[in-house]
Amino acid sequence: MRLAELSRRSGVPTATIKYYLREGLLPPGRRVTATQAEYDDAHLKRLRLVRALIQVGRVPIASAREVLTALEDESLDHNSRLGTAVWALPHGPEPTGEEAADETRAAARRTVDALLARLGWEFAEEYGDESPAHRMLVTAVGTLARLGYPCAVEDLAPYARAGRQLAVTDLDLIERYDSPEAQLEAAVALTVLYEPVLLALRRMAQTEESNRRYGQGSPQACGGVPDA
Repeated sequence: MRLAELSRRSGVPTATIKYYLREGLLPPGRRVTATQAEYDDAHLKRLRLVRALIQVGRVPIASAREVLTALEDESLDHNSRLGTAVWALPHGPEPTGEEAADETRAAARRTVDALLARLGWEFAEEYGDESPAHRMLVTAVGTLARLGYPCAVEDLAPYARAGRQLAVTDLDLIERYDSPEAQLEAAVALTVLYEPVLLALRRMAQTEESNRRYGQGSPQACGGVPDA
């Protein structure tokens, strides 16, 4: 297919496709004349992945290139390729110099590592501060501690166990796709697109639980004692 057809089938403007070609995010087409090239379904699939990374995942161009390089690296296993894709996604602001060095953050790091050890996760030992998610969790726990909110291991453990079950669901969804390329695209898109779904469901569930506990007709509202 020519560039115009690739644009039509993908929904990506030709100018954007040319930009991706210049940046090395899309492999060159097969040259047929001095000024024209042909593209195939592999270009269409790659274009979908690039759009998932940049538009859905808000991944910077340099990071997107890193993901695409990992995809083509046959020395990496499937787990490493998926991990590279998800790690490239934005994970929130990094701590400032003062925050990174203060004792509260050091204590938060110890809490997070103790939590992972209790769960039997080898995450901290294998990745530690190399992982954006690990750093994000340490920052969040440090903020909770500074503001005086509960953030001990026993407070965090139920969230971790819920997260583990969500991970099973995530991977089950990703495995519905046949090819490694499609699974990589799905890992990026579903991670990003399902986060607002999770947030919305959590808030709706909080409303349901609040109504159950404190709403009109609940044992607490009537002065009773809830069942054990």
